[in-house]
Amino acid sequence: MTMPSQGPTQDRVTIIGLRAYGRHGVFEHERRVGQEFVVDVELFCDLRPAADSDDLSLTVDYGELAQRVHDAVASDPVDLIETVAQRIASLCLSEQPVRRVRVTVHKPQAPVPVQVTDIAVTIERSRP
Repeated sequence: MTMPSQGPTQDRVTIIGLRAYGRHGVFEHERRVGQEFVVDVELFCDLRPAADSDDLSLTVDYGELAQRVHDAVASDPVDLIETVAQRIASLCLSEQPVRRVRVTVHKPQAPVPVQVTDIAVTIERSRP
């Protein structure tokens, strides 16, 4: 029995720890040598239609999306991980039924003057 939709849900599809090699950064050696980036993506969407019908076309194909996120990190170098995060958020929001997305881009080998375990940027975006 299908329950009627009752407003926004907090259903999520999450991809954690996606690793991709990229050449992003403001320093010449970051562009030349590159480094590994790690991405976490949290997609907020109503998963009830997919769950009720057992139909992949009504949810996010996370395998296909993971490949697209990987390719977004591995291509077109930019200066800022904020720009990489925005790129990923935009492609995630192009997926149906995604309504909101939270993206974290980790740069564990960021060239900073002190020892750190990780540097990361997290953004949230949603459809209007």
